[in-house]
Amino acid sequence: MAKVFTITVPPDLGRKKRERTADPRYVDGQKMLVEAMSYLAKADPLGNREAIQLLSEHVRTRFRMTDSPLS
Repeated sequence: MAKVFTITVPPDLGRKKRERTADPRYVDGQKMLVEAMSYLAKADPLGNREAIQLLSEHVRTRFRMTDSPLS
């Protein structure tokens, strides 16, 4: 069996943090997904339930984690 070693790195307290800037594409992307979910819900709530759940899961997990406006 292999052993796992962790090398701790102390945080660099002298480093300046990046200034947060708003990215309109990030906000527009979230709005578009919400509009798509509301359209699907109005058209056929029961038939489009799985699609709405898929979009909702994407907004709650991957979209916010991977598409950060800071990247």
